[in-house]
Amino acid sequence: MGIEVGGIVGILILIADIWAIVSVVSSGASTGSKVLWILLILILPLIGFLIWVVAGPRGSRTLA
Repeated sequence: MGIEVGGIVGILILIADIWAIVSVVSSGASTGSKVLWILLILILPLIGFLIWVVAGPRGSRTLA
């Protein structure tokens, strides 16, 4: 029963970063902006994700 909290938090950050990268790729932003956002998320996983949540490009969403 030696599951560490740090491992679980790391997995959650990884999942959030993958979700953010997929959202950036599917957004309508320019290619340069997409590359910069992806690099920020990869280089600074937690801080980059938080910045993306606040100021990042939004994915293409359709209202049903």
